[in-house]
Amino acid sequence: MSTPPVCVPLLSRTRKMDSPSINCLFHLLVCWLFVGVGCSSVEKKIYVHLNYTLPCVRLLNATHQIGCQSHLSGNVGVLHVLESEENLDWVLRSGLNPPYLVILESPLFTRSILMKLKNGSSRVAGVAVVAPSTNPLEGASPHTKCPNENTGVYTEKYDPSMAHCNVTVWNPLGSGLSYEEFDFPIFSLKEDNDTQVIRQCYMDHNRAVNGSAPQHPLCAMQLLSHMSAVSDTATCMRRSDLSSFSLSPGLDTVCDPLADKNVWASTRPLNNTAQGHKQGESVVVAAARLDSRSFFFDVAPGAESSVSGFVALLAAAHALRNVTQEAPPPRNILYAFFQGETFDYIGSSRMVYDMDNKHFAVDLDNIHSVLEIGQVGLRVNSTLWLHSDPVSRKNSSVDGEVKKLVESLNLGAAGLDVSLGELPFSQPLPPSSFQRFLRARPIPGVVLQDHQSSFTNRFYESMFDNAEYLNISYPPNMTAEQQLQFVTDTATALTEVATMVARSLYVQAGGDDGRRSSINADPQMVTRMLYGFLVRSNNSWFQQLIPSESMGFLADRPTNLYVGVVQQPSELTFLVQYLLANLTGTTVNITQENCRNQREDEQDQTNKHMFSYMWVQGAAPPNSTKREGFCTRSSVRLSSALSPAFDLHEYTSKDYSTWTESRWKSISGRIFLVASHELEMLTLGVGLGVLLTSLLLTYAMSSKADILFSSGREPANATY
Repeated sequence: MSTPPVCVPLLSRTRKMDSPSINCLFHLLVCWLFVGVGCSSVEKKIYVHLNYTLPCVRLLNATHQIGCQSHLSGNVGVLHVLESEENLDWVLRSGLNPPYLVILESPLFTRSILMKLKNGSSRVAGVAVVAPSTNPLEGASPHTKCPNENTGVYTEKYDPSMAHCNVTVWNPLGSGLSYEEFDFPIFSLKEDNDTQVIRQCYMDHNRAVNGSAPQHPLCAMQLLSHMSAVSDTATCMRRSDLSSFSLSPGLDTVCDPLADKNVWASTRPLNNTAQGHKQGESVVVAAARLDSRSFFFDVAPGAESSVSGFVALLAAAHALRNVTQEAPPPRNILYAFFQGETFDYIGSSRMVYDMDNKHFAVDLDNIHSVLEIGQVGLRVNSTLWLHSDPVSRKNSSVDGEVKKLVESLNLGAAGLDVSLGELPFSQPLPPSSFQRFLRARPIPGVVLQDHQSSFTNRFYESMFDNAEYLNISYPPNMTAEQQLQFVTDTATALTEVATMVARSLYVQAGGDDGRRSSINADPQMVTRMLYGFLVRSNNSWFQQLIPSESMGFLADRPTNLYVGVVQQPSELTFLVQYLLANLTGTTVNITQENCRNQREDEQDQTNKHMFSYMWVQGAAPPNSTKREGFCTRSSVRLSSALSPAFDLHEYTSKDYSTWTESRWKSISGRIFLVASHELEMLTLGVGLGVLLTSLLLTYAMSSKADILFSSGREPANATY
């Protein structure tokens, strides 16, 4: 690279610059621009930056850390596209240019291969997994075989015979990869032009031909995902707490607790300021989990594991709106959507903790029964299974109430394309939020699932638990708006489930049985929600139901179901909050100012304790681009989904979730050509030689400057 010219500006001593100074300053600016453009141009010629990179990040709990990370400046390795498991020998032993950065096609992203790479990590700089555009045929789950086994109800104290999935292995395809620690970065790459460039670079420069070693220059990759936190939650929280005494508090924080907000509402409004026991209030809890995860950060579609359940409950809540206002049942129905359930039941354990400590609108004494909607999107022969807890049912009063709840469910399913199966007493509950209620006290309840024993879901907590897996597809050549309105077969089937849930809840709450058959979920509503959560959140219907200033939550992709961190709730929480408000609330004719100030008018001081008011932007009328906003009044509230362990500062707790997420500064990936080590050393040597020669010449010229640069001048008064 040629050396840019040097400008030395000659500025006058006064504030006003003379013309030569101005000219030189102009030339200096041109020089700076030239250098900047030149460097940028050179960087573009050297590096190809990868546009779509999703990392595996570091998480920590009470005992250890899991996930992946790179060195501070990133990990660099020679590219090697792994063609089969037998080809690992080149990476781990025989390859001549370690460390290697291994490119894996999705079928090779297995526990067997990853653990071999982990054990040979001195020769492995990192891994990049090419995510396919379609789901694989064989199932695979990076989660454990027994999800949340240490924080559910089945412990050595409750029933040792049912602890640790001794009776039923719920997720038999679980590899546990998501809970391993890797000391190198692992990224997911989208199957696009970037991956084609990577493959071509490997074929052109790195692929061994007939067993011969490839010649330099070689194609290399750099992955950067350095994590700030290490060891465990207690260590990282202690370091983060110390940062509050630094000159820049907060900036030195190394990890954040996984936390979010639970979303809840009730058919009869509850005074949210008068917390604790409500005399004479009996509540039926209808619950569903919201969050999901996969091996890679920010890829959490959760179609079957989460979306099928909470969409069914949202549709059921909408179906119950009118009938619970026209003929309110004696018991209240509380809809609860829990966040952080993937990570040891963060949301449900927090709500139970708040109820137990009189920090919620009702307490545990107010709860009559619990119905939880779990994975319900993959019914076999239209069958759903009713799971209950055999231990608590040894109590005759609990058993009697569970039987009544089962009877309500059977009444709700009558006349629908839903058949219900009840399980024997020998089988424990599957992983579910209801387990956290049972840890507090024996409460009657049923968990609704589409599996009899092990999960039907073959991609539990995987990137492939997506719309395709739920068979959500559309006829070709449809516009986005047409897809939004198109009622898929999956939506039709889930509408039947939502109708059954709504009718059952109304009966369980003591409602008029004569009105049961009039309760029906809306398939149009269900198909819109499935489209918004699993295909594209940035759609015309979601846009109508949120404030104009919150359009940034919507994107031209599926909604991310990954749980948030403290002070940063997820986009999913926001969307469910506004959806639930619009599906269960009513439109009130008040001004935008009063709506945002949580009041009906200027004198209203009480309604804010019973209702929440949300101003949404609405739809634009025909032949107009200006939206007509309106105010929705509902009973929807948010409550904390932060594990009690962090409020209690019990970072090694065995009773509550202690998961934290490491912070990081930058996530990036790029490829480039690297010269041989010998050539690099030769270049360095030549450079040092030129430097030393320059120093010697400079010294020699400086010491002889009076001779080299002297000029003989004749005296000014010389005469001729």
